[in-house]
Amino acid sequence: MKKLILLAIILVVGICLFFLIPSHKNSNTLVAYFSATGNTKAVAERLATAIGADLFEIKPEQLYTTEDLNWRDDKSRSSVEMANKDSRPAIADKVTGMEKYKTIFIGFPIWWGREPSIVDTFVTSYDLVDKTMIPFATSGSTPSTEEAAIRLRLLAPNTSVPNGARFPVDVTAEELKTWAGEWL
Repeated sequence: MKKLILLAIILVVGICLFFLIPSHKNSNTLVAYFSATGNTKAVAERLATAIGADLFEIKPEQLYTTEDLNWRDDKSRSSVEMANKDSRPAIADKVTGMEKYKTIFIGFPIWWGREPSIVDTFVTSYDLVDKTMIPFATSGSTPSTEEAAIRLRLLAPNTSVPNGARFPVDVTAEELKTWAGEWL
């Protein structure tokens, strides 16, 4: 009898989880992100879960090492890329079915006051005409994503790009959902 009750409880919990967890299969919203240290990844995952969006990590073909990310070294990979606004580091994977997405939240750490060059590679790799692309960022010091939004508008003409927002790493899912609600 105890086994039957336990089985019934497991079945009920399973059914509840199936209906409560958002399905990502038919989503027309994408959360794409680049994260060098994990901060932006944490925010992106929280956002995607909160709004029921698909999630895509923008991964460099050649991963960044600690030395590559040394912003104090003018010869580090990130410093060289950011000094050249036309730099387009190669990306490992592409989004499958980008045409199905109407709304794209694009997350990144702010480097040198703007989005990393690999984000520019991502944006210029797709036809984003008539889509809405909302930037969000993590940063310890830069107060907004305004400069990044200006650059993203230039890289993706005919795409709606609002200024977006900068978030602390500990932003809550509820705060993200409320913020994202403006575009959903």
